[in-house]
Amino acid sequence: MASSSEIGSPKRESTPTIVPLSSIPQKRALDEGHSPAVPSPLNPEVKPSSDSLAPDDAAQAARSKSARTKKETLKKRESKGVNIDSARATPDPKATKQSEHLESGPLRYKLAPPKLADFDPPRGPVMTPHHEITISNGGTVEFFETSDHVSNKKNFRYNHCIADPLFPSTIYYRQTESEPFGPRMSFEDAAGHVFFDKMARLVTTNKGFRMARANVAVREGRWYWECKIVQGIQETKDGEASRDSGMHVRMGWARREASLDAPVGFDAYSYGIRDVAGEKVHMSRPKDFFPPGQAIQENDVIGLEIQLPSEHLHRKIMSGEYNPAVDQSDEAPPPTTEAPNVVRDRVPIRFKAHTYFEKNEYHPTKALEDLMNPSPTSSSGSSETPSPTHPTPDLRTLPNSCIRVYKNGVLMGTAFENLLGFLPPASRPSPQQVQHGGAREGFDDSMLGYYPAVSVFRGGTAEVNFGPDFWYPPPGYDTTGGEVDMVRPPGSPLDKIRAVSERYHDQIAEDIVYDIIDEVDFWMQDGGGATDREGVSDKSQAVAMAPGREEIKELLEDD
Repeated sequence: MASSSEIGSPKRESTPTIVPLSSIPQKRALDEGHSPAVPSPLNPEVKPSSDSLAPDDAAQAARSKSARTKKETLKKRESKGVNIDSARATPDPKATKQSEHLESGPLRYKLAPPKLADFDPPRGPVMTPHHEITISNGGTVEFFETSDHVSNKKNFRYNHCIADPLFPSTIYYRQTESEPFGPRMSFEDAAGHVFFDKMARLVTTNKGFRMARANVAVREGRWYWECKIVQGIQETKDGEASRDSGMHVRMGWARREASLDAPVGFDAYSYGIRDVAGEKVHMSRPKDFFPPGQAIQENDVIGLEIQLPSEHLHRKIMSGEYNPAVDQSDEAPPPTTEAPNVVRDRVPIRFKAHTYFEKNEYHPTKALEDLMNPSPTSSSGSSETPSPTHPTPDLRTLPNSCIRVYKNGVLMGTAFENLLGFLPPASRPSPQQVQHGGAREGFDDSMLGYYPAVSVFRGGTAEVNFGPDFWYPPPGYDTTGGEVDMVRPPGSPLDKIRAVSERYHDQIAEDIVYDIIDEVDFWMQDGGGATDREGVSDKSQAVAMAPGREEIKELLEDD
């Protein structure tokens, strides 16, 4: 991948203005004059209106009213640049309805219709040959430097989108994927100077530690993937590991907040395994894990299994409703349980020949920074050991969660237990983004979770395998793809170990469902209408003819 100065730390232009589009009038609020005149058991706190008061009391109440605010003239407000609609003396019921909706729904932007090229499938990055390596079996692997694509930065995250005529209410755009299709390492979610093979399954670098995350996240259940050391610590003739090559690889699981310019396990947002002596690393603290003499060398295959509780239990922990005495079993929620609210605040932008959704990224929090580097003067509460009932949501852990590690099909043990939770409010945007960038706290955009992650160092090279055909399938893994068992096995579906590739297909299905939900949501805000082809055509024309729409912003490369 090209450096950030070459491919684009993009210059940003102002985000389009959010406008209220609701046209459904709000019901008239109940006036106090309609309240009972006398308190009753059903209305113990009723406040009598002035009509029900004695004349002297009514006069006193009238005198005690606050002074009426003096209104400014229309010209004076226009000279100050005040929006006339937002400065109305009488509250607008439509605006009230819109503000209530925005508390639980995605933001909506006023944009011009898409260009014709926006309907074309997205392309992958430009891949320029960089170098070749010779691997142990005598073959060669060619690596490429990627360019002409955006990269996830400190405050923003990007996903490919495409214009679709069946989505007129969401300004046509919906999420999509670019080539090469399937589970792989992400071009956008990798540090600079990370080089990929054509299928983005192998990664390397000629610099210090650089990390790349996969394009798929896991949120609940048991998941497994493999990492093969293509170039790394070499084995000497006497069987002892040699570190003279200077090439290293680390692998593990990382959240979105984990730094890409550091190895896996550097901070509280990732859990990693070192090739040196097979140590486990979290918050930059290596600890013995593999048996003595069991270093990770070239051609070794490291299997990584993660186990997470259900999202239902996860949300109870983050809301402070978790009870260890009752919730340890992690039973399935009742059918009447309300589904989690996924809110994706995003706006389409253009970068060269690509169209992306841009959204605010989640940001490292002070509580976890203090956990990594404790300070005696800290007031974040990190002095208390993380637990599911910790008073600080950032420091709440997930019961029955763990990471197991295999080497060439042999279980090395459980490296980590009680992983830190990731659902809001444990994950949130930075205060600066909330104050000045339009970000909102408390929302799950459906892509929070733990990602397969690999870090490479000065020529270290790794190959990932997300399944379903593993080099060393883990115990209990169904190699038939579910085609043999006609009866569902007993136990929770979360108990079954599954390939990360299967989670990728689930993730695509979820994206499709959430895109449809957003379209229906906005369609209803606009008053609904026919859903046949004629209705969609009418809606599309209405969107295209709406006045005052702004062109989609384009990101520019640094000079």
